Amino acid sequence: MSRVYLDHNATTPLRAEARDAMLAAMDVVGNPSSVHAEGRASKMLVERARTQVASLVGCLPTQVVFTGSATEAAALAVAQKDRHGGVFVASPTEHDCFGDWSEGTQDAVTGPALVALSGANSETGVMQADGLVVSGPSVVCDITQMAGKVPVQYGDGKPAYMILSAHKLGGPKGVGALINFTADDPQAILRGGGQEMGRRSGTENVIGIAGFGAAAEAAQRDVEAGKWDRIEKLRNILESALAAASNTTIFVGKGASRLPNTTCFATPGWKGETQVMQMDLSGFAISAGSACSSGKVKASKVLTAMGLGDVAAHAVRVSLGLETTEDDVLRFAAAWAQKLKKHEARAA
Repeated sequence: MSRVYLDHNATTPLRAEARDAMLAAMDVVGNPSSVHAEGRASKMLVERARTQVASLVGCLPTQVVFTGSATEAAALAVAQKDRHGGVFVASPTEHDCFGDWSEGTQDAVTGPALVALSGANSETGVMQADGLVVSGPSVVCDITQMAGKVPVQYGDGKPAYMILSAHKLGGPKGVGALINFTADDPQAILRGGGQEMGRRSGTENVIGIAGFGAAAEAAQRDVEAGKWDRIEKLRNILESALAAASNTTIFVGKGASRLPNTTCFATPGWKGETQVMQMDLSGFAISAGSACSSGKVKASKVLTAMGLGDVAAHAVRVSLGLETTEDDVLRFAAAWAQKLKKHEARAA
């Protein structure tokens, strides 16, 4: 029986469109900063991708700054804090790319501050603001998990900055973007070359950027076609099957507005890491939290901050993709239930 990949929030399989764009970009020899024909050809690939990403997130192409990752984009956003009061804050439920920079929480800081707020939590899938991008003149919104799964929609305004990553929506690893909605260009933290209109030095990863753009365009088509509606139904089928196998399992965020592909559940007494290893041996790839922290044997700080207490160490995340089938989720549920019975028998 073939393996089943159920960890799409960590990284997604490379889309065919992205692969084709990257292969074509490999044959373009010029440096995008060069003014000759070869350089202009390379520059055209970058600018096309900039337009494709801008279309996905609803901004102007000039507001897209390509980076090496969403983590770098977060650092670039945080570096602009002096324009927003000189302080940066993030809640305990934010990704470490923000949490490690935080100088407190919004409630604890008096006066203006740059505030990080995720559009959707990567571990639970819970979306803030009814699925809208969290907006405000001093907000940096992480849309890494939202982009390519749900429409990127705004309420009465837009945030100061957004961050996203190519490999979360079917593009290559190692390329991300900062979206700058402010009137001023961000001050670069990588200096020396003046690329990206002086906002991020270093020769652009043309191959990766081309893949990012193609993936963004394909992801936008899928969202507009409603393809994630089927995945939401599969997520609900999975949760029903798991609930039928265990009356003690807690589904985190169930009933709240969530990403269509994400379920996070905890079974008291059964360690998340143990579940991940047992399901891996059974042919299923899942996680015990964010990919940036799941390798560490400790309870999720996100779930702990949500008040789960000791149960936070017993949680796992299953995140589906567009290629996931009903057979995949039912096979997973059956295998998980079998491992649960063995665990309960040993604990008795």
